[in-house]
Amino acid sequence: MIGRITKDPVLRQLSEGRVQASFVLAVTRTFKNQKGEDADFVLCTVWGKLAENTVKYCGKGSLIGVSGRIQSRSYQKEDGSRVFVTEVVGEEVQFLATKPKVENNHDATTTAPEIELPNDFVFTEEEQRELPIT
Repeated sequence: MIGRITKDPVLRQLSEGRVQASFVLAVTRTFKNQKGEDADFVLCTVWGKLAENTVKYCGKGSLIGVSGRIQSRSYQKEDGSRVFVTEVVGEEVQFLATKPKVENNHDATTTAPEIELPNDFVFTEEEQRELPIT
């Protein structure tokens, strides 16, 4: 899936020492409804070093690609009601672009600038040609 992060991801340190980050990805649909473009909002979870790097290099508005598996789970709230959750557990995240920062109250809807990432996140020219974005 390719989409934009709707809110800055937050890193959580779990009791057993593992780290986890969750975020919602807005994925634009290929069709429009009566109101115009529409999107699906998909809950995503990443673990370990991938979670650390996602929090470090991505924020609200960042364009990313996530691949992984769908997981369904449930938990019980304090009031006794059961909540069912379906999420994507990310096994790979590609950092595609960041949202430009708003300065001087100007609209930031222009093309995102290039960001500097560590070598293990840089796409080769061949990989860049294969990205399904324009």
